[in-house]
Amino acid sequence: MTAPIDRRSLLRGAALTGGGLAITAWMPAWAQQTSAGILKPLPSVSGEDITLRIAHQMMTIDGRESHAIGINGTVPAPLIRLREGQNVRLHVENALDEDSSIHWHGLILPFHMDGVPGISFPGIKPRTTFTYEFPIVQSGTYWYHSHSGLQEQLGHYGPIVIDPKGVDPIQSDREHVIVLSDHSQMHPHIIFKKLKQQGGYFNYQKQTLAGLLAGKDQSAKQRLEWGAMRMDPTDVSDVTGSTYTYLVNGHGPRDNWTGLFRPGERLRLRIINASAMTTFNFRIPGLKMTVVQADGLPVRPIAVDEMQIAVAETYDVIVQPSDERAYTIVGESVDRSGMARATLAPREGMAAAVPPLRRRPLADMKDMGMGGMDHGSGGSMAGMDHAAMGDAKPAASAPAACPPEHAAMGHCTPAASDGAADGQQAGMDHGSGSMNHSMRDFSVAPEVKKTPTVQTISPMPVDRMGEPGQGLDDVGHKLLVYTDLMAVDRNPDVRAPDRAMRIHLTGNMERYMWAFDGEKLSEVNKPIPFLKDERVRITLVNDTMMGHPIHLHGHFFELVTGHGEFAPRKHTIQVQPGGTATFDVTTDAVGDWAFHCHMLYHMHAGMMQVVSVRPREGDTK
Repeated sequence: MTAPIDRRSLLRGAALTGGGLAITAWMPAWAQQTSAGILKPLPSVSGEDITLRIAHQMMTIDGRESHAIGINGTVPAPLIRLREGQNVRLHVENALDEDSSIHWHGLILPFHMDGVPGISFPGIKPRTTFTYEFPIVQSGTYWYHSHSGLQEQLGHYGPIVIDPKGVDPIQSDREHVIVLSDHSQMHPHIIFKKLKQQGGYFNYQKQTLAGLLAGKDQSAKQRLEWGAMRMDPTDVSDVTGSTYTYLVNGHGPRDNWTGLFRPGERLRLRIINASAMTTFNFRIPGLKMTVVQADGLPVRPIAVDEMQIAVAETYDVIVQPSDERAYTIVGESVDRSGMARATLAPREGMAAAVPPLRRRPLADMKDMGMGGMDHGSGGSMAGMDHAAMGDAKPAASAPAACPPEHAAMGHCTPAASDGAADGQQAGMDHGSGSMNHSMRDFSVAPEVKKTPTVQTISPMPVDRMGEPGQGLDDVGHKLLVYTDLMAVDRNPDVRAPDRAMRIHLTGNMERYMWAFDGEKLSEVNKPIPFLKDERVRITLVNDTMMGHPIHLHGHFFELVTGHGEFAPRKHTIQVQPGGTATFDVTTDAVGDWAFHCHMLYHMHAGMMQVVSVRPREGDTK
């Protein structure tokens, strides 16, 4: 599966293995080329004035040419290498025939430099140049991408590395930037159109009769129960390996991107999930990874074998390969329909065994928002009142014009024989010992608007920040979970929250509609208001059966995971299906900021709002 190596590459590799590596070994990590010694280094730019040109181009993945939108002729875009404390001016030329933009993901900067058209600036018109200028007030691993339409899916993304002012407390002998992404030969607007026509269009891993007869996946009873609710337990990813090729630094699995090392070196990997829609399960078989940064900020070192990296998250890890052999980098898609693959090796041309794709996960009761229930039935809904959920057997009080499966999804309202108001059917029937949970009970979510965007509401969601992610419960090795993360430094603001909010992540897979609290961005009349320096606790409730990476622009927030003043600080958080995730945020950046799901097609479909931070009365800052 390795790419052919020509004579020039072979000679270059020999030179690097000799004198080149000896020289760079004496240089600090920040002064080395980020991809020193790899088969095809990432191009990089640095300095006070940087020019970036957005344009159409062709790219070759696994030997197949494809259309892309790149920056300075490359996909991913060039690595931007900066230093904490400098002031940078980025001159961005838009050579496209449509508006474009660049958002500096995770960077703390003035809101009008944040790069979100319609919120923080007008966008960059075709054939014009816009200059972003801002001070660099942080260090770490970040990335940048288009916030215009679906350009990001076509290749408009790139890495950012910011070196600290002084000595980097994370010592390493060498580092590599690992940009994970997804690419399709299909145009992103066609992908979106197909998702609108059929939410599960790209899911080629549905349950089959052959699987049932072989004793695989759900039992017949469970399949009937899920089918009656119009729910598919295999619907884990919207866009899958049926159309995606998963990339490492712009290279497909057969290209075998290779990063070099010397046995015994401390190797720093700066891992960025720059994909449009793919959650990756990341591992390097045979190597422990020590996580040292999350979303650009230092965390206390934690050794793991695997981690789930949501869209837009970044993690820095240290690995120490001791043997003179190759190791496979595996970025397996969460639905296990494909993988990004690369290699760490002492020399070019080496490759390790590529593990097979593992069995794809199935959604369960907890993913449906019933985490508070006893799951001893193995995912069965025994003991539940399925009339409220859409069982095949209609309730006596439900007229034929409103079958219960449609009532459960909110498409109509059945007549109630006991006079119960809409939404009051959920609850505990203590007399019969059964549980009656509506999957669209608005009484448990008063914040949510009654719109077609709300297909389901989680009846009993639970905090899932201590869980590794779908399909990883039984892998048999150490998985990273959010509760493992602890900040190295004490949080800058340790005040108790002034107030609390709940925000529901809602969707309708049948119509491919996504929103916060049942309202798409196009339906929202005003932004979410905050005052400067408010301390707010926000609980995200996932009312869907799919994980959502939620990103707040212009701010870091502290995960509420029991670590108090050493809570990990992040700018993006994955909210597991049917679960909750809670963070505290200090709204210290005045301006209008985007707040959205970082699944590109979810955001495009409406899962986005504006957060407005206003000065307090009398505050002149």
